[in-house]
Amino acid sequence: MEEKKMNLRLDMDVQKLETEKLKKGKNKAERDLDSLKIDYKKLHFSMRSAELGKTSEQWCQEIQEEKIKANRWERKF
Repeated sequence: MEEKKMNLRLDMDVQKLETEKLKKGKNKAERDLDSLKIDYKKLHFSMRSAELGKTSEQWCQEIQEEKIKANRWERKF
């Protein structure tokens, strides 16, 4: 009977240690995820600030406008 109690206590201790280890891992994963979210937001903001966050349609329109400007200059000179 005492041996069974001792084995149960050991099993409980092992379960507690595993639970603590999993909680620490989960907390680290959550911190890493939060950090990635912050980095993504900063990158997204930087891209918008540098006007890199345009859609393909916006880029095509801008290219067309630049071509028109270039053609006007060529005709002038």
